[in-house]
Amino acid sequence: MRLHDRFSITFRITLFTGLMATFLCALLAVSIMTGVHHWASDDVEREISAAGGRVAVQIERGELTYPLDVYKSRDLQVVDPSGRVVAATANMRGKPRMATFIPPDTRNSATRIVCGDDFAVPGCNVVVAQWAHRPGQRWLVYSAAPQVPPWVDPWLAALVGLSAAALAGAITYLGYRDVRASLRPVDAIRGELDEINETCPSRRVPMPSAQDEIRAMAESVNRTLSRLDSALQQVQSALQHQRQFVSNASHDLRTPIAAMRAEVEDGLLAPEETSVPQLGEAILPSLERLEAIVHDLLTIERLDHGVYGEQATIDLAVLVAAELRGRAQKTKRYECALKPGVIVAGDRVRLARLLTSLFDNAERHARSTVSVSVRHEPGEGRGTAVLEVGDDGPGIDRDKREMVFDRFTRLDAARSRNAGGAGLGLSIARQIAEAHGGSLRIEDSSVGARFVMRLPAVCDPATAAPADGGVPSENDSRGPC
Repeated sequence: MRLHDRFSITFRITLFTGLMATFLCALLAVSIMTGVHHWASDDVEREISAAGGRVAVQIERGELTYPLDVYKSRDLQVVDPSGRVVAATANMRGKPRMATFIPPDTRNSATRIVCGDDFAVPGCNVVVAQWAHRPGQRWLVYSAAPQVPPWVDPWLAALVGLSAAALAGAITYLGYRDVRASLRPVDAIRGELDEINETCPSRRVPMPSAQDEIRAMAESVNRTLSRLDSALQQVQSALQHQRQFVSNASHDLRTPIAAMRAEVEDGLLAPEETSVPQLGEAILPSLERLEAIVHDLLTIERLDHGVYGEQATIDLAVLVAAELRGRAQKTKRYECALKPGVIVAGDRVRLARLLTSLFDNAERHARSTVSVSVRHEPGEGRGTAVLEVGDDGPGIDRDKREMVFDRFTRLDAARSRNAGGAGLGLSIARQIAEAHGGSLRIEDSSVGARFVMRLPAVCDPATAAPADGGVPSENDSRGPC
């Protein structure tokens, strides 16, 4: 782990802000003190140059006084052409010449920093040398004052330093506060995420008011939570359906097995009264029911795994007619309106299974008549093939129409186990319709229930060739079937 990874973002940003603020404020303080130092140094140089200039004027006028007491606030010396100090201020009386440099011929004055103990204030002094002209002679006037220190004045340096420190501290604090304010929503998001679990998957992280990157992150987190919530609900729903499926399947399988067991036990208790044919006739209905349930379960398993048979083009009216002719016993009267040439693409065996489920359900609940129609509806592409199966039974309430397509679902008013249904047929029928790119639903009807299946048509009936068998050649086959 790298060193900076051991510290929080707040600490790293605050530290960086503090260091930068300290550096910039220190640079500002140094710049201020440098400017003040230059100003003070120039002021001292101008002052001692003015003092030396007044003495040079006195020399040129012959008005030089001994000593130069009027200038006792500064160090002054007058040097004659021989190099001897002929006049000085009281604080420089009796001291040797303070400097040996002279101005160049092209200038009247020169300035140097001279360090030594021969000044009134030992140390480094600013010394200005100026020429003073007398008839036939050039004298030198030296004026000096202590050099201005870099800090100019201790109180001023302290004030500037404390001000810079206070400014750096204020900038650092403001940076820290801004970082904390910016990251506070992150703490709220983290706290909310820590509390989200499987018992409350619908909770979402708070959304910051600022339109910044953290809000974008919160939106992304909420979208992810929504997807996870949806996935969790689907998993829970699937598990619930699976448990219900297993429970219902166990119950439906147990019913015929229990019936067969009872028949066999009765036969064993009274063997002299029971023959093998009688026992076979007694248990055969339960075996048929058991076989139907197992077949439906295998069909569901194959549909769930996307296992389909051979695809072919099928005349829906021909398939319906063939299915109706193949029914061993029709307990109700059928009224048909089958339009030939309505062609669909699909698995013939699966579609026949769909028709069987719809016809079984209609016969089970019809009072006397089952109506069947096949037609073509124009629309996108080549239109839609429509199959309708209706009955004149009690019908299905609007709020329960989707329930009948759930596995092992039986409506109390319309179904019972004794009626022969295991509650899988309509669920299988819808799966088959959807697997063929269509739909199966219950639509409004003036009497009974009306199941409507829609599948994509593969050609227009006007151009389709008449199918062989099962349907007359007229445009529509109407009447009993």
